[in-house]
Amino acid sequence: MVTLPVNIHTEYVKQKRLELYYPVIYGLPNKEAEKKINYEILASVQQILMDQGFYENPLTEITGHFELKTNEKDVLSLTIINYAYSGGAHGLTLMKGVTFDVSTGKKYLLSELFLDDSDYVKVLSSMVSTQIKERDIFLLNPPFKSVSPEQDFYIADKALVLFYQLYKLTAYAFGFPYFPISVYAIEKVVDPQSPLGKMLP
Repeated sequence: MVTLPVNIHTEYVKQKRLELYYPVIYGLPNKEAEKKINYEILASVQQILMDQGFYENPLTEITGHFELKTNEKDVLSLTIINYAYSGGAHGLTLMKGVTFDVSTGKKYLLSELFLDDSDYVKVLSSMVSTQIKERDIFLLNPPFKSVSPEQDFYIADKALVLFYQLYKLTAYAFGFPYFPISVYAIEKVVDPQSPLGKMLP
């Protein structure tokens, strides 16, 4: 068990049309877990580059960085953020959340944070819907229907933070819509062995 924060080195890549900062984990006792985490982080960076058309469009310029959200209690959660510009009025930013169990190196999907047979989609959807109303968020395609089991998320400050890509839920001008949900508010459906469960005392 690795209860201390993990060591993180920031790797810097600069080449034509590309400037990236991304994290590299080191010093874990479980080298296999360390290798898995670093592989998944790099795979996520590559996936975003492909999604932004970096390899297809010679005009696309990309700058990327990451934000550390949780690094405690065997949990590592971070976001990888890339801004791509290919001409026009403005570029487009993509963000991907990745959350790991540091002791095993496993990367978690949203669905894997919750107990089997729990109605977590309904629970989360209701909370997001309430926040949309309370915060008066303008929706591009109303009404809000449901959270997806593959929903983008990260874990921060004892909260599950769901987020949507630009244009997916609301207008570009509103930026990324974030929906923080306290782990205590969903404690009954959270798998206690998952990274989210480890945030509970």
